[in-house]
Amino acid sequence: MTENRKKVAFYTLGCKLNFSETSTIARNFQNEGFDRVEFEEIADIYVINTCSVTENADKQFKQVVKKAMKLNDKAFVAAVGCYAQLKPEELASVDGVDLVLGATEKFKITDYINDLSKNDFGEVHSCEISEADFYVGSYSIGDRTRAFLKVQDGCDYKCTYCTIPLARGISRSDTLQNVLTNAKEISQQNIKEIVLTGVNIGDYGKGEFGNKKHEHTFYELVQELDKVEGIERLRISSIEPNLLRNETIEFVSKSRTFVPHFHIPLQSGSNDILKKMKRRYLREVYTERVNKIREVMPHACIGVDVIVGFPGETDEHFLETYNFLNEMDISYLHVFTYSERDNTEAANMPNPVPANVRAKRSKMLRGLSVKKRRAFYESQIGTNRTVLFEGENKEGYIHGFTENYVKVKTPWNPELVNTLHEINLTKIDDDGSVRLEFLNVEA
Repeated sequence: MTENRKKVAFYTLGCKLNFSETSTIARNFQNEGFDRVEFEEIADIYVINTCSVTENADKQFKQVVKKAMKLNDKAFVAAVGCYAQLKPEELASVDGVDLVLGATEKFKITDYINDLSKNDFGEVHSCEISEADFYVGSYSIGDRTRAFLKVQDGCDYKCTYCTIPLARGISRSDTLQNVLTNAKEISQQNIKEIVLTGVNIGDYGKGEFGNKKHEHTFYELVQELDKVEGIERLRISSIEPNLLRNETIEFVSKSRTFVPHFHIPLQSGSNDILKKMKRRYLREVYTERVNKIREVMPHACIGVDVIVGFPGETDEHFLETYNFLNEMDISYLHVFTYSERDNTEAANMPNPVPANVRAKRSKMLRGLSVKKRRAFYESQIGTNRTVLFEGENKEGYIHGFTENYVKVKTPWNPELVNTLHEINLTKIDDDGSVRLEFLNVEA
């Protein structure tokens, strides 16, 4: 009987990489004999995978802990992940938190949980980040119709606004063989799409201990993955413009499995600000990459990360960014409002931008993103694409994404879940997703 088995629930804040790691941690629990339940259910243990990138991370964390305590005030609450590495004491002091695990300990969480008694105060196991040099391969399955496969972790870049190198350590990668094995395992479980994730994925190839020599390149990884039998779709999550080589773009355009969708962080369209951020490229490089993608894949979807309100960003700088993005043939934006993070260079820079100005700029760019996405979707109407349907029934409709990341909807049919279909995109619906007609349907 499973009556007396302990139940564990997970909550993930932040990026796709965190989702893949949560899945790995969840599998460790299941291997230890725990039953995984939804976060909204009563559990014995609640594990919260934290994020340090945005201002709201702390607020969100406290809300999630509160939620867990409401469900079961005797539950054991563990915080893991980036924020747990950077500010363990702060998290440990939140009412209800029993355990805080940093970057290396998070995968050994089950070792710490044998004693499930509520602590009066949170225990902290946050390692020195210099110890975070080994590589734990992660992938997530079972949570969504696509799997996230982690191939790289950590970052050697020194961008002045970013805490990630502090939270995740130096750049290191999984071995090529391991990645291929994991990809094979995933595809055998009837998962149709794999998203490659990492902190700085284009830097793939530095060994598992982060030695400086690249054993492989990202381009080699892409070539090898394309050969793995059984994989239907591969998507590259986010890749730095200076590391997205032309040969990779060319290869993706002809590849069997890689889809025409790139997410390329820009952060600013002003060279002055890019230099202050210590990014490793100027806007001209960005333009080159976008033009190259458009040359070989006119229908590709191109997403862009951008930060507004960086210290010293004047109205002129901001307009430079706005106009640069407006003129560029991109498909959507992820807009981040700059927030000061401890122990980063930017936090001490002169001329901070007032909060109301940051908010206004963010709003302007979000408005531009809506326009861009709309224009991109309109350009796709009338074209034939392949869609992978997701598993959720939303108000009588099933949604899915085409290979080039157009969101589509059609009346709910459970048989469509996790299947690939050839479709024609017909018109944009009121909610912004696209309607479709099925091709090749037997009469």
